[in-house]
Amino acid sequence: MADEETVARRFWVIQMARLSAFVMVFIGALIVSKIIDLPDFVGYIILVIGLAEFFVVPAVLSKRWKSGE
Repeated sequence: MADEETVARRFWVIQMARLSAFVMVFIGALIVSKIIDLPDFVGYIILVIGLAEFFVVPAVLSKRWKSGE
């Protein structure tokens, strides 16, 4: 089992990944709702990437760390 410092570092890496994904989704939503003046397709792209990052990246990181890589 990993020591306490490694576990804490991994926890914060996952939390920062989730936070950055949330920020991307939020910015994408602002673009789509015309609060930020950019084309809609840019907002949708950022929104989809942010959603994928929010749900996929923490799971991939967790799985990779559990496998010992």
